[in-house]
Amino acid sequence: MGARKRLKAEERKENNKSIAFASLKNSPIAPRKMRLVADLIRGVEVNKALNILQHNPKEASKSLSTLLRSAIANWEIKNEDKSLEEEELVVKTIEVSQAGMLKRIQPRAQGRAARIRKRSNHVRIVVDGVKN
Repeated sequence: MGARKRLKAEERKENNKSIAFASLKNSPIAPRKMRLVADLIRGVEVNKALNILQHNPKEASKSLSTLLRSAIANWEIKNEDKSLEEEELVVKTIEVSQAGMLKRIQPRAQGRAARIRKRSNHVRIVVDGVKN
């Protein structure tokens, strides 16, 4: 590895020490519906984000709430020397991408068939600590 690559890799490692992430694969909710809820908590402090998700009636908020709790737990494991009270955790990024589709057939009039696409998604959430 060249010196420039090594320095860049060390810099990236140093920046990633304060962040923690969690990912959810193949969630059976359409990505478009999941993005509506994900946009509500992007850039928000984690306690406020959990409160938003708890009071949101959409089905996607339940899985995002579980995922956010997992990211917070990963941050606690990674940063054992720091406490949640000292640091203000923020949802740094949340990415919702499309996963595979289940293709189904629904019968229609006159012997025809219509295709139904049941979409699923992948979600990745990154939590970062901001010092008070």
